[in-house]
Amino acid sequence: MKAVAIREHGGPEVLEWIEVEDPTPAAGEVVVDVVASALNRADVMQRRGLYPLRPGWSPYPGLEVSGRISALGEAVRGWQVGDEVCALLTGGGYAQKVAVPAGQLLTIPEGIGLVEAAALPEVTATVWSNLVMTAGLKAGETLLVHGGAGGVGTMAIQIAKALGARVVTTVGGLEKAAEARALGADTAIDYRTEDFTEHGPYDVILDVVGGDYLERNVRSLAADGRLVVIGLQKGMEGRLNLAEIVFKRASVYGTTLRTRSKEHKAEIVAEVRKNVWPMIGNGAVKLVVDRTLPMADAAEGHRLMEAGGHLGKILLVNDDSA
Repeated sequence: MKAVAIREHGGPEVLEWIEVEDPTPAAGEVVVDVVASALNRADVMQRRGLYPLRPGWSPYPGLEVSGRISALGEAVRGWQVGDEVCALLTGGGYAQKVAVPAGQLLTIPEGIGLVEAAALPEVTATVWSNLVMTAGLKAGETLLVHGGAGGVGTMAIQIAKALGARVVTTVGGLEKAAEARALGADTAIDYRTEDFTEHGPYDVILDVVGGDYLERNVRSLAADGRLVVIGLQKGMEGRLNLAEIVFKRASVYGTTLRTRSKEHKAEIVAEVRKNVWPMIGNGAVKLVVDRTLPMADAAEGHRLMEAGGHLGKILLVNDDSA
């Protein structure tokens, strides 16, 4: 098969579409013939050398795919060769085939095409696990989502609204602000000209930015507020006023989906299937895809993501299997 390999750490040009060995399923795994994968910020960090791989992880980027099951490992139940699925991965999605634990498989939601379904597993699992399973977002609370035009942001806005929350988001520019409001955001803040702290307090903040946003995030929390940091686009260090945390009874969480055990991922996937798939089926949550590119053009996808002009997800498609 072919896969996108990282020749060395660096810019998008280090991504190469090369011949590699086919995967074989271990017990409890299936092999999926990949129709499409989707870009995530973790892929960019891996390419830059900022996301060290753990033993057993695939060296190829790609945290989610859609496709068809082509092989079953021992002890796999409930799935058959030929089933159309999407899947949450630890890596390896930028390829023609990938092995994945059966507990991380999802059926294709009603009304979603097989290609587009590649954009769902990572983002829905990220949003649901952090907003609901970690932060406990409830109806009537106010959520601040940073990066409301990205894949996580567009999904978080919609899921939070479906849960009955008031949603505030930060975006770059008036056009993206309008698009965020169209997805359901009650308030969209252009971070280039406005200060999000002036629109608080917030019960929950979902932060993909990191860095110097930490201090302002904590300052903006309501009493008993919860900050969940899931991204480090502006760096790994920030100032923290412990007095504000103590007197507000605030909680600060740092989470990542990729490093969780396969058992924990299976639990999250089951929660997504139970709670988010019906939201997609009834139209409360819509998939936002910016564009699709051939898998071999992964470098161009990375350039587009880093430029920041996209809305929603960027997909990579194996044209011969779609």
